[in-house]
Amino acid sequence: MDRGPLISVLMGIYNCADTLEEAVECIINQTYTNWELILCDDCSTDNTSEVAAILAERDKRIVLLKNKTNMTLAPTLNKCLDVAQGKYVARMDGDDICSKDRFENEMLFLENHPEYALVSCQMNLFDKEGIYRVITHMEEPEKKDFVFRSQFCHAGCMMRTEVMKYLGGYCVDRKRQRVEDYDLWVRMYETGYKGYNLQKALYSMRDDRNAMKRRNFHNRMNEARVKYYVCRNFKLPIKDYVYILVPIVKYFIPVSLYNKAHKKT
Repeated sequence: MDRGPLISVLMGIYNCADTLEEAVECIINQTYTNWELILCDDCSTDNTSEVAAILAERDKRIVLLKNKTNMTLAPTLNKCLDVAQGKYVARMDGDDICSKDRFENEMLFLENHPEYALVSCQMNLFDKEGIYRVITHMEEPEKKDFVFRSQFCHAGCMMRTEVMKYLGGYCVDRKRQRVEDYDLWVRMYETGYKGYNLQKALYSMRDDRNAMKRRNFHNRMNEARVKYYVCRNFKLPIKDYVYILVPIVKYFIPVSLYNKAHKKT
């Protein structure tokens, strides 16, 4: 008997009309096919909603939701999570792509390793000229590692639905905006769960969307707040508190130097 989708893919969409079909095609073409894709349009000002409606009409595994007002990413993803039916939840963004065996790799890992609540992967960064960098993460991060940075690729992850709902989904506090994934992983580890990174680049993030727009002072402060939370709640040594200042320092780096470092392979 079909018990419904095993994987629920959460995708908040906003002004991604030009890339959404390509992102959805990556899901449709997965080698593992027992999934549902939950799209939630966050009041796009282009024709993203219309493109999403056409895609949902083509494939009944696609569920389309719409926000009445712009809610930002965290509450939009929580809205998707509320209707998710799968044993696992996966993420995907509307302007990215992933390998056709991503779901199969991640699902099989979680099926075979019940000790992990989360699995993610390495991530390519690409623009109109192709892949220019690979973001790597250690296989089995420990609590202390979160003071350096977020230890998982968010958009390329898959998580046990019961764990994500137990944690209350994403934090919608403005002090966690743009770092809602970082905050989620920290709370996950704080509760006793852990995650794993497959050492394969199964996800590719389109990075010609101007990374500088995410580099405002408020977002850097939010990152610093998560680092402070890590130091305090994981009882890290005093010397590690210096890493709280890193996001603030990065904010003041000249744009030309930041972009050069960001593109460095």
